[in-house]
Amino acid sequence: MNLFLAMLPTIMTAATPLLLAAVGELVVERSGVLNLGVEGMMIIGAVTAFAGAQATGSPYAGMVCGILAGAAFSLLFGFLTLTLVANQVATGLSLTILGLGLSGMIGDSFVGTPGIQMGALPIPGLAEIPVVGPILFSHDLIFYLSILLVIAVHWFLFRTRTGLELRSIGDNHDSAHALGMGVIRVRYLAVMFGGACAGLAGAQLSLVYTPQWTENMTAGRGWIALALVVFASWRPVWVLVGAYLFGAVSIGQFNAQAFGFGIPSQFLSSMPYLATVVVLVLISRNRRLTLMNTPACLGKPFVPDR
Repeated sequence: MNLFLAMLPTIMTAATPLLLAAVGELVVERSGVLNLGVEGMMIIGAVTAFAGAQATGSPYAGMVCGILAGAAFSLLFGFLTLTLVANQVATGLSLTILGLGLSGMIGDSFVGTPGIQMGALPIPGLAEIPVVGPILFSHDLIFYLSILLVIAVHWFLFRTRTGLELRSIGDNHDSAHALGMGVIRVRYLAVMFGGACAGLAGAQLSLVYTPQWTENMTAGRGWIALALVVFASWRPVWVLVGAYLFGAVSIGQFNAQAFGFGIPSQFLSSMPYLATVVVLVLISRNRRLTLMNTPACLGKPFVPDR
């Protein structure tokens, strides 16, 4: 139990980028858009946040740079798929490839440069609570933002008129357009929100989780975030649960190596991705639940009548 409690803060830190990226993608997919470029937006956010922190000397300025870079990068996807009506799957994959290559070029001069770490911000009063305080209330700003985002997105989607409109557009964009809803405008905003969340997730990686820049440091987390959205059946609260489960798997494999269990390190390193495949297989068995929550217009192009 003591070992588990000691691991919890690390698990939360490891789960934060998955949670942020998945929550942003959930909003995008709820609007009926499938953006497979999460990995590309995350890596662009990571390198931009690192560069911004180096230029200003402030990790918080770097965080803002990461958010803006992710949102700006998502606009490229939005322009191609929403305005030019390009294929969403192909465009998302291209965005990932572009992000990985562009980040490598931008970050080449930062390889080996000491990073500027975003420190913890203990919440006064709460951080002093025995056991619970150090685990829940002694984290960095991005961790607190991730929890607030889950709450805010759940409230927005299921408790506001605008959230109802967004879900309606994702379920039937033709009917929503006929009722006077701005389908393209709402989808652009959703795509930008998803990009900003992915950029913030990347900023967490280069400013908190491993405060340095290394090429391809996202290591497939964007793809895990996409799987998390399906795992959660497009519900924000279950994204939170899934992110922490995957975070536990990621940290657990490091501890298994440290304890010398005799399991090949290559197999342990593959555990988070193996868990992703297993989860998707298990979810696919309950087809009724998946179809019930999947936005009906997900991935379908929309061209308004002129």
